Amino acid sequence: MQMRILIVEDDTNIQDVCRRYLEQEGYEVYTATDGLEGWELYRRTTPSLLILDLMMPKKDGWSLCEEIRQESDIPIIMLTARGEERDRLMGLTIGADDYLTKPFSPRELVLRVRAILRRRNWMKPHTDNRENQKLKFEGLLIDPQARRVFVNGNRIDLTLKEFELLYLMAKRPGQVFSRMQLLDLVWGSQYESDANTVTVQISRLREKIEVNPSEPYWIHTVWGIGYRFEPGGGGVSL
Repeated sequence: MQMRILIVEDDTNIQDVCRRYLEQEGYEVYTATDGLEGWELYRRTTPSLLILDLMMPKKDGWSLCEEIRQESDIPIIMLTARGEERDRLMGLTIGADDYLTKPFSPRELVLRVRAILRRRNWMKPHTDNRENQKLKFEGLLIDPQARRVFVNGNRIDLTLKEFELLYLMAKRPGQVFSRMQLLDLVWGSQYESDANTVTVQISRLREKIEVNPSEPYWIHTVWGIGYRFEPGGGGVSL
């Protein structure tokens, strides 16, 4: 089945270039020039991935991202102005999986899209694959095949990157990961993201899975280095 990409961008030149490059890769591409049109197309086309500009008329990228995150964990790549670190961090905080700063290479965009969709496909069910077995800890269940997380029996909705971070660390309980290691393992070394990206995503993850994010039970900060996952009552593969 052909994967669908939705581009929501009010600059028609950027929109057209991105569309052409993605179509050359075999994706089915839909485009919208404002947030309201983007929301309507999202509901109508159920895309596999969303490319979203922040500054748009009628409904901005932040608002659209927040609305979509109310009901979906679809991967979202945000487009931001160069040097606007605050905008990038805000985008990650509300649920974007990745970002590109303008001006950017359309080939780089294609690489980002391909990598995110490949990772998402990798997390789908695989028969007899021990790497995709469930991980169960005290009060926490991680199911990589269904890409679902349950805390005390309650399902927690995570974005693609949040899930990848959690699953990566939970597979290696007690191991200390530096921010740059996590950046490389989850986002890939070719990305222009910085360590703040990891910090923001860890913060979001704690807000979702920890009873008290300021005193985390599972995801601990190792000061001056990075983070580690503590299994608490002890974790085993099911």
